[in-house]
Amino acid sequence: MTVNLEVAEGVGTLRLDRPPMNALDVATQDRLKELAEEATRRDDVRAVVIYGGERVFAAGADIKEMQAMDHTAMILRARALQDSFTAVARIPKPVVAAITGYALGGGCELALCADYRIAADNAKLGQPEILLGLVPGAGGTQRLPRLVGPSKAKDLIFTGRQVKADEALAIGLVDRVVPAAEVYEQAHAWAARLAQGPAIALRAAKESIDTGLETDIDTGLAVERNWFAGLFATEDRDRGMRSFVEEGPGKAKFL
Repeated sequence: MTVNLEVAEGVGTLRLDRPPMNALDVATQDRLKELAEEATRRDDVRAVVIYGGERVFAAGADIKEMQAMDHTAMILRARALQDSFTAVARIPKPVVAAITGYALGGGCELALCADYRIAADNAKLGQPEILLGLVPGAGGTQRLPRLVGPSKAKDLIFTGRQVKADEALAIGLVDRVVPAAEVYEQAHAWAARLAQGPAIALRAAKESIDTGLETDIDTGLAVERNWFAGLFATEDRDRGMRSFVEEGPGKAKFL
């Protein structure tokens, strides 16, 4: 399989495994969607790490496969391509990308689907589609400007240039830069910590933030208000408040 889902201690790792560069061909895209939906359904998955291995995250689409597609074929495929990445973005649990080596084109777009991005100090990210006479087609023109702002996104997309980890951190494309050997360990630790948290409240927080970014503030506030009130019906809210009153802040256990 070109993508695997490995689960341990509440953390599901979506592991790309298509050597040597984890090129995201059609089969990999479809498998990614299938496993993202599985991670969404499974109660034993409480947080997710997206990982491509020690050498590379994902160097982009399978260009040879794409070259063989004509206009009609891509019309039929483009929605499925986007849907596979959207399935990752809509996992209602904390998701972290552990970025090693190259995250280019579709690889960068996949990283954009995570809630948090930890990159190796030797990582390189970019959207080089313009160099093929194309634009990003798996969400890059939409998710990248929402993350780094329109001017920086246009610079990256217009030029197709690659950015090193330090620049990616400076512009907000990644959230943490660590030695290459520590990328997965730190990403897993981030996920494992949140896997111990209140699952429904985390889902509420993610949905409220993501929905708010896509709509006007009044609609966003309504989503937040409904989730805030609804959480008062949960066992985790009872645990959290009882622990605060009896033991002080930050000591509640939700598992």
